[in-house]
Amino acid sequence: MRILDVINVLRNLAPEEYAEDFDNVGVITGDVSDKVMGILITLDCLESVVDEAIAYQYNLIVTFHPIIFSGLKSITGKNYVERAVIKAIKNNIVIYAIHTNLDIAKEGVNFEICNRLQIKNSKPLISKKNVIKKLQTYVPLDSLSKVQNALFDGGAGEIGRYKKCSFKLEGKGSFLPSEEATPFLGVKNELNEVREIMLSVIFEDYKELNVLKALRQTHPYEEISYEIYTLDNENQEIGMGRVGELDQEVSEIDFLKLLKTSLPTLCIRHSEFRNKPVKKIAVLGGSGSFAIQKAIRSSADVFITADLKYHDFFKAEGKIILIDIGHYESEQFTTELIFRYLNKNLNDLRICISKVKTNPVRYFM
Repeated sequence: MRILDVINVLRNLAPEEYAEDFDNVGVITGDVSDKVMGILITLDCLESVVDEAIAYQYNLIVTFHPIIFSGLKSITGKNYVERAVIKAIKNNIVIYAIHTNLDIAKEGVNFEICNRLQIKNSKPLISKKNVIKKLQTYVPLDSLSKVQNALFDGGAGEIGRYKKCSFKLEGKGSFLPSEEATPFLGVKNELNEVREIMLSVIFEDYKELNVLKALRQTHPYEEISYEIYTLDNENQEIGMGRVGELDQEVSEIDFLKLLKTSLPTLCIRHSEFRNKPVKKIAVLGGSGSFAIQKAIRSSADVFITADLKYHDFFKAEGKIILIDIGHYESEQFTTELIFRYLNKNLNDLRICISKVKTNPVRYFM
């Protein structure tokens, strides 16, 4: 198996197209055509992690946080980023980053947090926008079934819990083929009118290449007329953060105790208690201050995230309890999530989670 095959499996979990614009997901270093010798999974690809991969003779590192986040003007080994990159390149190691696209994924980082806290019926806190497209094309009646089924097989027609969705409208199409044309229907050098079906299907934008490939392979016309639109619909299955409920409400103190053991952390920072029971929970792993107002509007009792600043806690305003458990702590089970997914979908490969503790924060107790 080639490294690219592994990457394509990960893309099924978290398509790179769903990453935030500021992010740098995907292949960071290396040749993805190489044969897989082993996979090392980590939160951060530090030099010590690359050393670990070298020791194990693994040539693929799957990292949550990209080691290169912004452009490098030189690579001389003057800092921890450049040293890790140089060592990976020298040892033919591919570094692959799967970051905000995994944050957003339906069964990604925040889904994992919900599972750890036994939060049920969770849904995205901030649904992803501008990721649903519509293809509209015109098909002769006799070819409709073939084209439509190919589009479905290519990933079109799926939204939420529904599959094979389409809209069809019958009408007449007109065209005048030139002498050089090879028309499927009609006569050259004459204006022809044929009965056609206007076929519309929706698809997630990362499937566009597959959908167009299916269209071109099955549509009988020499020149295919089609249009693609980006829809305003939110994707209700994916997005930043999640919000759901506990089976039973608990006291604020009991919830903090549950949180401290379920997502082990040495320190929990939180806003003032509201003296109300806790049942509805919003979560967003990593830096989540931007989602405070969204968590409040969701009517959540608490919002669990990380990297809150002093003034962020004032934004609670008695409407919610804001909880900061630490950046590393909120994402610490991400490696296990990736490990389980790869083990489930790949056979006979050496896969392990890095033993290097990459959390740069230390606590004085």
